[in-house]
Amino acid sequence: MNIYVGNLPLTLTEDELKGMFSEYGQVFSAKLILDRDTNQSRGFGFVEMSENVGRKAIAELNETEYNGRQIIVNEARPRDNTRRGGGNFNRRRSW
Repeated sequence: MNIYVGNLPLTLTEDELKGMFSEYGQVFSAKLILDRDTNQSRGFGFVEMSENVGRKAIAELNETEYNGRQIIVNEARPRDNTRRGGGNFNRRRSW
């Protein structure tokens, strides 16, 4: 199961994220999402665990406080593949 974790402290590392969830069982992966330009954390990430263990982690961690922030933990939704900008549509052509 893929778990979304939001409102994380910007200083949190992937090892700390993994450790937060490893109390509930085996963590297959833990990934923080980084800003492309600054390479800094965007304050959210994803954790992969088995279904049963993941559901327990979600139930116990959602809306708890971690380093002064109330984190959001829920089942990740499939990614929406619609384009959300970032294209070259508004750039001037330099011919």
